[in-house]
Amino acid sequence: MMEKQYTVTLEKVVKELSLETVYMPADGTERVIVSPEINRPGLALNGYFEHFDNARIQVLGKSEFGFLEGLSKEDKAAHIDAFVAKQPPLVLVARKLEIPEELIVACQKYEVPLMHSADTTSGVTAALISFLNVQLAPRITRHGVLVEAYGEGILLVGDSGVGKSETAIELVKRGHRLIADDAVEIRRVSSKTLVGSAPDNIRHFIELRGIGIVNVRRIFGMGAVKVTEKIDMVVQLEQWNNEKTYDRMGLDNEYMDILGITVPMLTIPVKPGRNLAIIIEVAAMNNRQKKLGYNAAQELMQKLGMVDDTAHTEQTAF
Repeated sequence: MMEKQYTVTLEKVVKELSLETVYMPADGTERVIVSPEINRPGLALNGYFEHFDNARIQVLGKSEFGFLEGLSKEDKAAHIDAFVAKQPPLVLVARKLEIPEELIVACQKYEVPLMHSADTTSGVTAALISFLNVQLAPRITRHGVLVEAYGEGILLVGDSGVGKSETAIELVKRGHRLIADDAVEIRRVSSKTLVGSAPDNIRHFIELRGIGIVNVRRIFGMGAVKVTEKIDMVVQLEQWNNEKTYDRMGLDNEYMDILGITVPMLTIPVKPGRNLAIIIEVAAMNNRQKKLGYNAAQELMQKLGMVDDTAHTEQTAF
């Protein structure tokens, strides 16, 4: 099964990076970008197109213009024409460098959008890659609730009615933030990072059985919500099962695979009298400690003489 390809309009790219239009075809802003990769077309301007990807935005800076200035007027026009004839989605000139007339003419000839950026070449390239990686990232939508507690993004999952939304509201009251309720859109923005957000039409809303729909931002203020958050941990809430043995030490690491990335996961049983919000807070702080190289369960086992001291030292030294 092929992975779905996502797109972003050129208009959105221009707005996000505050680009200045030099030339825009009639339908230019409606065109879409499909590749998160950016290209510095030094080789292409020199006539080498064997591995040229015309789906990428092309960024020109001092190096490219320096090369062009060393050519004769006829060669300069020919090299630029051959490059623009590949019809990339956007030619972007960094540093507000003066644009050669030959480049403007070629972009008009082949109806290729031409933009200016006041940012440095490296700066605008980094901004483009960061923006496109999010906009074009592979994604899925999961039923659950995404909250941020102590800087950790925690995805609460479990059957309907288990208490995910109620736990999220309690966390918000305790000073933490809601990102998404019911539907969480998860994007793989890099080989190691997942970012979650809420669909636009239900952002900041939460459903509480017996009360109905609540606008968290309106009731608790702007500090109670966040648009996006990385996913550091998954917490599976399930009804307490007396026949099931739950982990009491935390020595066994459990993970969930989301879009090819393994995320630490905890299974927390739910029953009357358990304060899930406090448990989630402790889980968030404990997860941060583990990322810093400290594992309380391993330290306890070492103190009891049940694990090798050397192995413990290697595990906690970070």
